[in-house]
Amino acid sequence: MPIIKSAIKRVKTNEKAGSRNAAKISATRSAVKKFENAKTTGADNVEDLYKAAVKAIDQAKAKGLIKANKAARDKSRLAARLAK
Repeated sequence: MPIIKSAIKRVKTNEKAGSRNAAKISATRSAVKKFENAKTTGADNVEDLYKAAVKAIDQAKAKGLIKANKAARDKSRLAARLAK
């Protein structure tokens, strides 16, 4: 643990940001998995889950949690999966 006051504050801030980022990434992955499971089982709300997954990916990209190329790749895969 640091001794300098500003370094102590930085550690606390980093821990909060890290947990927030981890939660957002987890929510994004969960949204994608929900869509995948719904598509596999042939559920009725596949379109809504697709939109939610794309929105989650876009929000993660906007926050800098994932890179732009990964977001585009993931959305492309979801769109291809939806079309099948």
